[in-house]
Amino acid sequence: MSNHVTGIPHQKTWKKLEPVLKGWSSDLKYEVESGDGQRLLLRLSAIEQFDARQAEYNRVKVINQLDFAMSRAIDFGLCNEGRNTYMLLTWVEGLPLEECLLSLPVTQQYQLGVQAGQILKQIHSIPPPAKHSDWEQQLRTKVLSRVEKYESCPYRVPGDETAIAFVKKNIGQLSNMGEVYRHGDYHIGNLLYTDQGQIGVIDFNRCDSGDYVEEFYKLQSFDREWSIPFARGKIDGYFEGAPPDEFWTRQALYVAYSSLFSIVWAIPFGASEVEGMIDRCKVAFEDYEYFKRVIPRWYAEGSEDPYNH
Repeated sequence: MSNHVTGIPHQKTWKKLEPVLKGWSSDLKYEVESGDGQRLLLRLSAIEQFDARQAEYNRVKVINQLDFAMSRAIDFGLCNEGRNTYMLLTWVEGLPLEECLLSLPVTQQYQLGVQAGQILKQIHSIPPPAKHSDWEQQLRTKVLSRVEKYESCPYRVPGDETAIAFVKKNIGQLSNMGEVYRHGDYHIGNLLYTDQGQIGVIDFNRCDSGDYVEEFYKLQSFDREWSIPFARGKIDGYFEGAPPDEFWTRQALYVAYSSLFSIVWAIPFGASEVEGMIDRCKVAFEDYEYFKRVIPRWYAEGSEDPYNH
């Protein structure tokens, strides 16, 4: 995909077009300064992804009905003589949360987590689009197939048999679940600390619908790694207190399978990424005592819940 960009309305009035290199996406991203001085985010995708990107753009517009700091959809179409799609979004002003969270007081880390949980609850309140009636079966199949991929990969983590057994024993828990609208990748790496001291949300490119609990498993691998107070706050803010038992059982299932599969996922990115995922997997095993428990130690053994104080 060429770095050269042509064919976007009002492009000639732009004052700046600079590449944004952060993130895992295969899209090309640019920071734009419009003719009236507004900062925007431009994302280019291969034309083969037109349908997926158009659907994503429409989902972002639905979420944009909510009232919190987030990327907002401006325009979508074809560019570069039809070779690419483009998506133009507002730029959320602020610092990456992972760069500044630990410099804040612990109580503020917790309160930002509460706010992040409340925002996620808002997103999940949107009635989801109709989905195939067999979506739960597809989810169970996906989880089991990803565990199998781990079992056949060249890397193994000591004690993994207990996590594998836990997933296979509890796979039936992924049944009779309500669907919600989801961000799809809701963790500290896609959150900002805005200039107003609030949580800002970016990167909706994995937005979809499904089980609300599945939105939380990256809390174990990313949020908890940075700040346990933030991770606790995110759960407490979402549930306005302690979660129900059914949340913990499904969360443990998602953590078990994703901790293993993330190792497979990391292989194309090189040995250092694989080692990082193995380390996260080991932490999850310890937090869940090799899945003899479903509430992780970092939550169960945390300080008294300050949510209602």
